[in-house]
Amino acid sequence: MSRKSRAKPPSPFLRFNSSPEVIRMAVMLYVRYPLSLRNVEDLLFKYGVDISHENVRFWWNRFGPVFASDIRRQRIKRMRGFRNWRWHVDEVFVKIDGQTHYLWRAVDHEGEILESYVTKKRDKKAALKVLRKALKRHGQAEKIVTDGLKSYPAAMREFGNENRREMGRWNNNRAENSHLPFRRRERVMQRFRRMKSLQKFASVHANIHNHLNSERHLIDRQTYKTGRSAALAEWQFLAA
Repeated sequence: MSRKSRAKPPSPFLRFNSSPEVIRMAVMLYVRYPLSLRNVEDLLFKYGVDISHENVRFWWNRFGPVFASDIRRQRIKRMRGFRNWRWHVDEVFVKIDGQTHYLWRAVDHEGEILESYVTKKRDKKAALKVLRKALKRHGQAEKIVTDGLKSYPAAMREFGNENRREMGRWNNNRAENSHLPFRRRERVMQRFRRMKSLQKFASVHANIHNHLNSERHLIDRQTYKTGRSAALAEWQFLAA
């Protein structure tokens, strides 16, 4: 192996005046919580970090996808061999510059978002794209729960796994509930103007939400605190 191939890739924080800790904190506050760019600027100033909201905008655009990619890569590595997955797939209406688009989500049995994908239509072609991405990254699911949209069985027929589909009145609540954190965030951002911007933010938001969401209503206080501390500690080493 050559010396060049063994060289560690340069840090993404190279040539930035602000520390990686400040950049990670700004990105986490903006993406994870329903805060505006100026809200994040004010919060950081309270703790002695003097930056502008344009810094926050630049950092989330530059580092948000990097952090989300690290989180997704680590989770896929841990869960790739797990075969008893039960997926929930659903779509929700989103307005982009006054026009209706569709944000599709595939969620696993633990409530973590596997894929977020934006399309202009809600048809077989769109369902194929969503399922193809999820299957390619995460492997085969034992069961895929959907609503009554006819695009799902048509798309699953293409993959030869229509027999894995389940449908029921309340069976897909897990996927429908996964839209709620994004809806809260969307209202603060006053909607989106471009499809590309929505796709980028939805993907970043989903992975960061997965990483920091401890589902406190399902566990005792001590377990929740331990899990939260572990997630925050791991966050500090993203893109290190």
